[in-house]
Amino acid sequence: MVSTWNDDVPSPRTQVRKGSPGRAVLFFAVVLLTVVVLFSFFENSLVYFPAKYPTGDWNPLGLEFEDAWFEAADGTKLHGWYVPHPSPRAVILFAHGNGGNLTGWAEDLRQIHARAGASVMIFDYRGYGRSAGSPNEVGVLQDARAARAWLAERAGVREQDIVLMGTSLGGGVMVDLAAHDGARALVLQNTFTSLVDVAKFHFGWLPASMLMRNRLDSAAKIGRFHGPLLQSHGDIDTIVPYALGRKLFEQAHEPKQFLTLEGFQHNDLHPPEYFEALGDFLSNLPPL
Repeated sequence: MVSTWNDDVPSPRTQVRKGSPGRAVLFFAVVLLTVVVLFSFFENSLVYFPAKYPTGDWNPLGLEFEDAWFEAADGTKLHGWYVPHPSPRAVILFAHGNGGNLTGWAEDLRQIHARAGASVMIFDYRGYGRSAGSPNEVGVLQDARAARAWLAERAGVREQDIVLMGTSLGGGVMVDLAAHDGARALVLQNTFTSLVDVAKFHFGWLPASMLMRNRLDSAAKIGRFHGPLLQSHGDIDTIVPYALGRKLFEQAHEPKQFLTLEGFQHNDLHPPEYFEALGDFLSNLPPL
């Protein structure tokens, strides 16, 4: 140790008296631990943002639909809307994002019906809209399977002949369903590789891969699906980065098509050209 005084280096006695390095480390460790515990405790509320009935427009103008009532495997009562088409190019099951409820996607249903020429059903996950329960990963995946079973019976088609379509979180739900059970085709909008990757983008300082229970690891699942894929993503998406959409697309098998929506954010309504491209995609599917 240097015995001469140096104004830039406090003496050992001064360091011990102040205790600043050790106390600072301890303080930040406690803060980090507290944040980690809170994140784990409130994880579901950070992933799911449901709006319960009667929030929303439950009688949207220009949209004719049937109410669908059904139950998940665990008995949770669920609700959806079914919009039939007299001569559909395809029958679509649509899974919406993590916020609001199905009423927020009324315009998408109109466009899918009118421009893409398809019959379409949208459903609310447990805890959303008129559906009972509280959302979690296991539950919302059960809800999608129950919705597909209802739609197959109502439309008179096999479950595997339904086109699965999902936006954002709903894309993760539909990738799981397609990977495990198959589908006529898969359509993804602004979706992610995994919820963990989205959490890392927004909370990079948290060990999300260690903490999160909700994962929806689509990148690990999509390789099990071997049917046609149509994927789209806004190139200025600040909620689910465009790069995550591209990375997911790279993991998928052919035949596949990626549409970049230039200047579109995460929650922007897709332009008419997108729904026309969707109609072309459906028209070119192998016949049933």
